[in-house]
Amino acid sequence: MFSDFKWLNEPPVWEGNESKFTLITGNETDFWQRTFYDFQRKDGHFFYIDYEGDFTCEVNLVADFEVLYDQLGLMVRVDDENWIKTGLEYTDGAAHISTVVTRTWSDWSMIKPTKFEGEVRIRLTRHGEAIRIQYLDEHSVWIMLRLAYLDMSESCQIGIMACSPQRSGFVANFSDFRMGDPISRNLHD
Repeated sequence: MFSDFKWLNEPPVWEGNESKFTLITGNETDFWQRTFYDFQRKDGHFFYIDYEGDFTCEVNLVADFEVLYDQLGLMVRVDDENWIKTGLEYTDGAAHISTVVTRTWSDWSMIKPTKFEGEVRIRLTRHGEAIRIQYLDEHSVWIMLRLAYLDMSESCQIGIMACSPQRSGFVANFSDFRMGDPISRNLHD
């Protein structure tokens, strides 16, 4: 599947496939629009495929976090002003599960996992204009992190992303990437 993927802002170093993929970030990279910090950044690393229709995408995330805002995860993108990124982000001295929804302006939400052992599985599902974001907890239960709106045509970009807004050299590890038909629309299993 990754043979059909392409880069938006290719990182200096990367290698791998759907089973295991690693990238090392360039200097001061991010995706963010305006809110609170008053800047616009569109230079994060995004390895994606153009996709039509609904889907579910999931991946395992592992990183050795060192610097504020180091991050890796999944991203769905319509254009430079409309996208969602979700995954692990380092803030307040710990890894958090984080989501940024951008519709011209970015918003940010995060939670600290109750039990974090260095790895988390994240899932992003498109149901029309709705994007459902979930993570797998320590009991192997999918927990809904966010249900967000994104104005999309039939086609969008979906893939993995990593950023390091305050440095270069963040090592982002992804494994067991899967993408296919969307899961059920039932929000309450």
